[in-house]
Amino acid sequence: MKTVIIEAESLATERLEELLAEVNPDIRILAKIGSIREAVRWFQNHTVDLIFLDIRLSDGLSFSIFEQVAVNTPVIFTTAFDQYAIKAFKLNSIAYLLKPIRKTELMESLQKFQTLKTAYRIDYEQLASALENRTLSIKKRFLIQFGIKIKKIEIQEIAYFFALDKSVFLKTFDNHAYPIDFVLDQLENQIDPSQFFRINRKLIVNLDAITNMTAFSRGRIKLDLKPSPDFHDDPIVSIERARNFKNWQNNKAYDYASDPTIFDYFPYLKNSIDL
Repeated sequence: MKTVIIEAESLATERLEELLAEVNPDIRILAKIGSIREAVRWFQNHTVDLIFLDIRLSDGLSFSIFEQVAVNTPVIFTTAFDQYAIKAFKLNSIAYLLKPIRKTELMESLQKFQTLKTAYRIDYEQLASALENRTLSIKKRFLIQFGIKIKKIEIQEIAYFFALDKSVFLKTFDNHAYPIDFVLDQLENQIDPSQFFRINRKLIVNLDAITNMTAFSRGRIKLDLKPSPDFHDDPIVSIERARNFKNWQNNKAYDYASDPTIFDYFPYLKNSIDL
């Protein structure tokens, strides 16, 4: 079986190559590509049986590959985000693998490919449309009214959103809190998932507001935020959200080759780097 790996991170490419060699030595990797531009050129002259495709490449979202060149090859998506148009991927692809990729999940994806390949065709237009609709719904600012005054707050000014006494507030980086007419469940679907993460039932944090992370009991993670919260509960990533929080941090915040301090926060990554 011939395949191609399209992945922005060289470490992730190497890890996937190693896993594929373990689960199926007959797989031939014809190319390892890191950008949309390179992928478009490659597909103009080559075909494969299966594509491993990261969502975010060095020069944009990988869906634009299929807007520039005709490719009907089945895809296994690889991503660090479980909130990024995942519904579309489930409906239209062979599978998606959430980083760090597990060998058992990779094997299951390949088995599914073997089962479906004879009748499989991906609707890339539907995928691109779903992603575009998701992107367009992301809020860029909030209008806050207090008294007769109305204030505009840009999304990049917001450090976190928090629920308190049956109300929801946003806190800006300059340490001002304002009530908003949203619940956290609504906000999750309207703000950029690459920049904001809901760490528990009461708190959604901006990546740039996190100043320190500490291992806490039962696999949880305690955060230090700027500005410091005024509410009494500590900012702690809940047990059920801890794994996805690590994946979110890994993809957005760190370059392992240049920032080894991440291992101080997540020591297990020394043995399984999969960005």
